[in-house]
Amino acid sequence: MEQPNNFWLHDAVSALAYSFAKSNGENPAIQPPFNDLTGFILRQRAQMPDYLRGPMLAATLGFDTLGLLKSGKRFHCQPPELRQRQITAWKNSSAGFKRDLIRYFESLAVLALHSREIEQSRPAPLTVQDKNVITSPAAELRAEIVVIGSGPGGAITACLLAETGRDVLLVEDGPFYPLTSCAPFSKDEMLQKYRNGGQTVALGRNKIAYVEGRCVGGGSEINSGLYHRTPPEILERWRKEFQVEALSEAEMRPHFETCERDVSVSPLPWPAPAASLKLHEGATRLGWKSLEVPRWFRYTVANTHAPKGTRQSMSETFVPRFLRAGGKLLPQTRVQQFWQEGAKWILEARHHPANAIRVMADAVFLCAGAVQTPALLRRSGIGRHVGDSLQMHPTIKIVAQFPEAVNAADMGVPVHQVKEFAPRLSFGCSISSPAYLALGLLDHPQAAREITRTWTRMAIYYAMITSEGRGSVRTLPGFRDPLVRYRLTENDRRKLADGLHKLAQILFESGATTLYPGLAHGQKLLQSDDLARLPEILPDGMASLMTIHLFSSCPMGEDPSRCATDSFGRVHGFKNLFVNDASLLCTAPGVNPQGSIMALARRNTFHFLNKIPNKLSPAHRVA
Repeated sequence: MEQPNNFWLHDAVSALAYSFAKSNGENPAIQPPFNDLTGFILRQRAQMPDYLRGPMLAATLGFDTLGLLKSGKRFHCQPPELRQRQITAWKNSSAGFKRDLIRYFESLAVLALHSREIEQSRPAPLTVQDKNVITSPAAELRAEIVVIGSGPGGAITACLLAETGRDVLLVEDGPFYPLTSCAPFSKDEMLQKYRNGGQTVALGRNKIAYVEGRCVGGGSEINSGLYHRTPPEILERWRKEFQVEALSEAEMRPHFETCERDVSVSPLPWPAPAASLKLHEGATRLGWKSLEVPRWFRYTVANTHAPKGTRQSMSETFVPRFLRAGGKLLPQTRVQQFWQEGAKWILEARHHPANAIRVMADAVFLCAGAVQTPALLRRSGIGRHVGDSLQMHPTIKIVAQFPEAVNAADMGVPVHQVKEFAPRLSFGCSISSPAYLALGLLDHPQAAREITRTWTRMAIYYAMITSEGRGSVRTLPGFRDPLVRYRLTENDRRKLADGLHKLAQILFESGATTLYPGLAHGQKLLQSDDLARLPEILPDGMASLMTIHLFSSCPMGEDPSRCATDSFGRVHGFKNLFVNDASLLCTAPGVNPQGSIMALARRNTFHFLNKIPNKLSPAHRVA
């Protein structure tokens, strides 16, 4: 049955891709054939979380079959006008699963369509080669310390351990691509460096899309590089409520300062992009606090139009330092579970494409992120306060159109944020390429059709909240990918609606002529009086929500009734088993968490080094 279903699925997806593409304007660059769109959608479907693939297949084929009841022909055999009628009916349905199915295919088709002009065919990227990168591992490996995950937490942990002479094996699920393997924030980057092709979602009455890096360097390879220290009041809250030791602002300051030097945190050396300045101008006119957020970026070429230089991601900074110090890196290797035998930890892993390996270590640091770390702990039978308290910064967006140009192909990353209402609400400007603008206008099809001529006068802005809700991370028997769920509270939905309203105020004050909020069936806003049409509370399931900040799934602290680890990341009840990533953050910090992750990783690693003497011997060397 599989082969016929594959052909059937291809025909249904092809018909959907063609329908969405034909309704997206008349630019010659986005005209038929649309085989590339179909190929991209099918490739993405194969990468989506495995527990969703069966339901998605059934829903897609069911949608295609439904045409028989309406016209006597399956959807993919219908003429274009009947196809569009069926798509519209499902897109506007009161049934959430129907809207979700259409939005899934429309999002992928639109992304691929509007990426055509900037992403020409290119050879497959080459992985980074180094004598300390293991490409063909033996069936059994030994190391004194194994670090799982090479994002900001893992890369810093592994680097500092290796630089003090420890025998360290750094294990990464994804490949080791150079930072330059693809254009930032592109479709190619999504395919190369995002987990599940960027199709991860926290399920609930209000679904929240999120992204994870799956490559050497983790999230640092795909994010904007905006940097904040943990606000002092947040540190104090964690210290008091979760009984976290050594967490005062004074105690954390040296760790922040050193990390900032190591990754070259600095402001722009030239004027910010116009879209960024628009946000700043609107907030300033309202008397609201707005600031330029520094980035971890090394500027090497002066330019008055856009930043040039190199993002100081982990693959550019701590990972090379780790390799120079003699550490061993094992990419494309997924640790499935681990257990303790005497004083040793045994890790069962699989190296791509199919090599089963076993690793023995004295100590293990889990640094796989706020979703993968609790999933690995739970797969290994460790579940106390693990994966029960996931938090995030839910975000809603508005596409704003201005009378003058504010956008350009080389705009770079907007750097201004409005912090007048922080940590409750924060506002910023997002990546605004034509492809991302088209995605932001899915609920406004007429505006989407005009993207090719209007995009230079448009930009995407967001309102981010500090959520009161909680989520969970769970493993499912027989499936590889963890199930993530999240529940927004009623007050969260009020805060998001308030954020949408205040963001619209800023944008109208900055000179925007039209606003397109990310709400299903939402109407465009043309003037300040139209803000009265925005809801006071977001209706369940009707807003396009996303986040790039996840944390708090294994909170640290000395309170055993709520904390998974102690103040320095050691898992309660276990010796030489540590968490050292975003999972440790006790609550939502209200700012980009990467600065917090880096400083805590440095603090915790030095605590480990001071507490545990160096047991390095020839027998411990990675073999």
